[in-house]
Amino acid sequence: MADAYDYFREHAIAAVRKARVLPPGWPKQKQRTVARVYHLLSKEAALRPNIRHLDDVRATRRLERQIGR
Repeated sequence: MADAYDYFREHAIAAVRKARVLPPGWPKQKQRTVARVYHLLSKEAALRPNIRHLDDVRATRRLERQIGR
């Protein structure tokens, strides 16, 4: 990761776009939650870079893969 803020921000934008396309229901709510997590991670990364974000990223990606099924 060159810049954690940009990385998380791009993922947040992509997650929001995915959520907009989904029909109303549980998968859309989950995808919006994923977008919120990425957004919060980007805010935190903007304040201070921290390697502890990796666990949060892995958990978020796991959730996002579950939505795709």
